[in-house]
Amino acid sequence: MTIFSRFVKDESGATAIEYGLIAAIVSVGIIAALGKVSGSLQTTFNNVSNSLNTAK
Repeated sequence: MTIFSRFVKDESGATAIEYGLIAAIVSVGIIAALGKVSGSLQTTFNNVSNSLNTAK
C-alpha cells in the first residue's frame, strides 16, 4: 500500500478538524453579532449614565 493511499483512507484526525472548523465559524458569527450590537449597547449605557448624572 502506498503512502498516498494510506493517507487518503486515514480519517483519524477528520473529526478534530471538523470540530475546529465549527468552532471557528461560530466564533466569527459571535464576533460579527457583537460588532452589530456594540454601537446600540454603548448608546444605551451613555443614556443611562447621562440620566444618572442629571438626577444627582
